[in-house]
Amino acid sequence: MSDTPASTRTHQGPILVEWATLAYTLFTTLLIVLFWSQMGNPLQLLEGRCMVVGGMALLWLFYHLRPNKYILLLRYIFPLSLLGYWYPDTYEFCQLFPNLDYLFAAADHALFGCQPSITFAQWIPQKVWSELFHMGYFAYYPLIFLTVLAPLFTDRSQFSRTAFVVLASFFLYYLIYLFLPVAGPQYYFHAVGTDVIQSAHFPQLGNYFRYHTELSPSPGPDGFFRELVENTQKTGERPTAAFPSSHVGMSTVLMLLLWRNRRYLFAIAFPFYIFLCCATVYIQAHYLVDVFGGLVTALIFFKLTDWTYTRWRKIRVEG
Repeated sequence: MSDTPASTRTHQGPILVEWATLAYTLFTTLLIVLFWSQMGNPLQLLEGRCMVVGGMALLWLFYHLRPNKYILLLRYIFPLSLLGYWYPDTYEFCQLFPNLDYLFAAADHALFGCQPSITFAQWIPQKVWSELFHMGYFAYYPLIFLTVLAPLFTDRSQFSRTAFVVLASFFLYYLIYLFLPVAGPQYYFHAVGTDVIQSAHFPQLGNYFRYHTELSPSPGPDGFFRELVENTQKTGERPTAAFPSSHVGMSTVLMLLLWRNRRYLFAIAFPFYIFLCCATVYIQAHYLVDVFGGLVTALIFFKLTDWTYTRWRKIRVEG
């Protein structure tokens, strides 16, 4: 029996993406209560979580009253649409802990003898390369839509699995970001100064990013895609979520899903994936060690979430 929006089967309780969202919502709610006195605006955070649960409950009610594939599709899409809310939300938690950027900047220097996020853009400063890398970085968002929605047109039996793997993998990254306060070069270098970094001095900033969220402009000459990336970062970026790189990690998960779905979709997306991974360092969003962290965690999270979905389906069938 299928869990796709095309299925005629009625889902009486929450579907798996809703369970994942409820679990993450409950866990972060407990953290809000635990760190209440230290949170910037805990009531607003709780209100947001109430709206998330209320939205899912409302869709479940509509579906319970009138089961159909369109409302079922909305029940999948709604939790996925909240990823843009949960990402900056991680900042509200990680800023409670002392910043660790100095360790990751030092790791880049120790491993590579330089700061790749500085030297990369200096090595190829031409506008054509800048635009290609910024295009790749911005392609992250269309790549998510392509991966999640493609099964609706190719193999609907894979839709619910794909939606869960994507959502649950994002949540696994967010769980790390809640407790690992690494802002990334575009924040850290801006705060301490590029000259200080290039002298191989990496000062500790403590709780600096609790009160400062300024980031350096993206490197490279002005261009269409550079402006798109900068505008996106101005509205949704926070000094959080640098290690491991979810851009690299999640795009790798997406590529694995596209490979399993249709190889031609993988082939179309692959050049954008390469530019995306390179762009994370080029635009100073990440240290190079973040990229390797993203690649390793992507393989782990993909296997874990895919196994979880398979196990859940087996339990439902046997039950």
